[in-house]
Amino acid sequence: MSHGNRHPKIRPIGIAMGAGLLACALLAMVGAPAASARASTPQVLYVGTFHGITTPAASTFTTIQKAVTAATKGDWILIAPGDYHETGDTGYGAPTSQQLGEGYYGGVIVTTSGLHLRGMDRNSVIVDGTSASASTCSSAPSDQNSLGGEGRNGIVIWKAKGVSVDNLTVCNFIAGSGNAGNEIWWNGGAGSGKIGLKGYSGSYLTATSTYFVNSDPSNKDICATCALYGIFASDSTGGTWNQIYANNFSDSGMYVGACHRKCDVTVDNATMEDNALGYSGTNSGGQVTIENSTFDNNKEGVDTNTALTGDPPPPQDGRCSGKSTSPITHTNSCWAFIGNLVESNNNPNVPVAGTAGLGPTGTGLTVSGGRDDTVMDNEFLDNGAWGMLFVPYPDSNTSSDGKTCTKTGGMLATSLGVSGVACLYDPEGDAAVNNKFSGNGTFGNPSNADLGNLLVGGGTPENCFSGNTEWNSSFTLQTGAATSADAKASLTPSTCGTKTPRAGLLGANTDTTLLTQAECDSGVLACSGSGYPQATSVVIHPIPPGLPSMPNPCVGVPTNAWCPGGSPAAKGRSAPRS
Repeated sequence: MSHGNRHPKIRPIGIAMGAGLLACALLAMVGAPAASARASTPQVLYVGTFHGITTPAASTFTTIQKAVTAATKGDWILIAPGDYHETGDTGYGAPTSQQLGEGYYGGVIVTTSGLHLRGMDRNSVIVDGTSASASTCSSAPSDQNSLGGEGRNGIVIWKAKGVSVDNLTVCNFIAGSGNAGNEIWWNGGAGSGKIGLKGYSGSYLTATSTYFVNSDPSNKDICATCALYGIFASDSTGGTWNQIYANNFSDSGMYVGACHRKCDVTVDNATMEDNALGYSGTNSGGQVTIENSTFDNNKEGVDTNTALTGDPPPPQDGRCSGKSTSPITHTNSCWAFIGNLVESNNNPNVPVAGTAGLGPTGTGLTVSGGRDDTVMDNEFLDNGAWGMLFVPYPDSNTSSDGKTCTKTGGMLATSLGVSGVACLYDPEGDAAVNNKFSGNGTFGNPSNADLGNLLVGGGTPENCFSGNTEWNSSFTLQTGAATSADAKASLTPSTCGTKTPRAGLLGANTDTTLLTQAECDSGVLACSGSGYPQATSVVIHPIPPGLPSMPNPCVGVPTNAWCPGGSPAAKGRSAPRS
């Protein structure tokens, strides 16, 4: 299916100093008792002007960061339409080297729990990473603001619980030498391996970038300067995302990672397109639900993985906590990818950075070294390599962040006779149930199919398959079984997680053809004559017009000048350039 004729995507449905000065001013004006009441009663702060309505000067600001700095726990920050070139990462003192490493800096940095940031219109409230004089989300090289090469983040919620961000667009916060390039980031402590943020939500959010510079003319898909992630949560638990959109990211449009078996996150009505990966999730387990969403025209649609290096701790483990049962899967698997459309993820001409580039082009979904994940009731259409692929994750190290390969469920590659990597994590105990497939595997290489299943270690829990169908012909499974009859039998093992036989150096059900083809497609092996599309030049796509805005941005907000009685005061909108 061509890019221009896609399936419809959108389904209905210095900070301390600034705060201290403001606090002193408020005390001088109203006295201590009023300040005490202020702390206990949520207030509404305003950014910009909305339909010319007069708001109190003390609670009206020209930038989002100034409002965030002035706010206290539970406050609402309403943002009028406008192009906000936010510089919280420079306006309040340059970030330290530690902050750069942890991602504790952004155009807007939120450290106060319980804040609510809400735009009055999703498509015209823009948090813009370009320089102050630039036009909205400019793609011109001279307009990019990379903080002296260190890169920038957009909105960062740093270890602050219960923060919501709704109904706005963020663009052009690009990567650099720091931990940057992320548009909206709930950050519980990047790299810590600990949960540092509990409770978050985002809705009616758009993340995009219009800027890309490649690092090597001979590898035009590899970015030197570009945006990495759109909507991002790490080291965090207890989240919801609804009605979100992201495109043009060199790692993934959305990401959930480093949250052990405690992620407790639900993603609903997301649309991810034109990214290296639509969704990426490293070491994110327990209750993770991705539903009613669309992944289209990415290099690869969805990739959940176990990794020893980066966003610890491994493994990615989808089991429910304790011995509980998921109300969705009715098993002990609480990681559920359900009711989604995964279509035409065949696009090599996207920005690519780091290991995201190893995602196999033309693949709808990959469970790469993930455990006890369930993929059910989805549609996989027109993905040229594989609709779905269960495959080992190859890590380049045998130890990282105090963890070792073998003690986290991995296998030393040397013990398996595998060269080029150090540690392998098999996909184990995963299930594909009642999915519909059509038009997958059309690249025509050996093993390209609706579903590929590959394990390299003997004695590991098997993956299982049940009720999967092909609309136009017979469902095709590529597995290590020796004959087609064996392959059909392996579609429905009696118990998901049954141990694979221990036989041979790579285990009894390792298909070397599938292994080779997956490595060819990902670029791990240089395979001449392979029929996998190669990047020619990166194409940056505009966001589609008319993404749905929040029907009533005043819902839940205390009565205020812009929302008398909980309804917008008027339909007219205006705002100054900040």
